[in-house]
Amino acid sequence: MTTSFLSTKKLEGAALILKTMAHPLRLGIVDLLRHYKRLSVNEICEHLGSEQSLTSHHLTGMRLKGLLFCEREGKNMYYSLRLKEISQVVSTVEELS
Repeated sequence: MTTSFLSTKKLEGAALILKTMAHPLRLGIVDLLRHYKRLSVNEICEHLGSEQSLTSHHLTGMRLKGLLFCEREGKNMYYSLRLKEISQVVSTVEELS
């Protein structure tokens, strides 16, 4: 029987993703984007009842860490999940809580 362990590189990548998501607002953003696929900053704020400046701050961090895509259309920035598997993490957390 062969046991397979995650490499250090994979463990570090997983830890970075989990650390980046480890905030209620960021988890809420991922949850929204797994259902709506693509939302503007204002739409995210409306759904979560959060302030635009705080939400933008979190979205920027998540984009820089590689969790989100971002594209500009006119004056609006639209976000979507870069890694679709991240939505599975939120689903699992939802089942645990």
